[in-house]
Amino acid sequence: MTQESVFEESSGNIFADLGLSNADELFTRGKIGIQVLRLLKQRNLKQREISELLGIPQPEVSHLMKGEFQRFSEGKLLIFLKRLDTEITLHLRSRHAPGESAETVISL
Repeated sequence: MTQESVFEESSGNIFADLGLSNADELFTRGKIGIQVLRLLKQRNLKQREISELLGIPQPEVSHLMKGEFQRFSEGKLLIFLKRLDTEITLHLRSRHAPGESAETVISL
């Protein structure tokens, strides 16, 4: 008897697919955190240098470099991006009125 493989299409958010209650928050932290990691790796810095640049203790740098983004708030991760000379722009619009053109743009 051959067992048929069963696949389920992802929603695009692995945390939601796993049924976690804070899935959107974790997904957002992951997206921002990956950008922080990418920028840090481009600079080829030692953890001590990253600690000074981001203003966090070296053990926290270790957690960051391991991708443990749940240890940092979205706000803290955005601060890291700013300290890495990244321009941040937030686009705010209603989720429930997709045809509505009212949008607020905030540059940080």
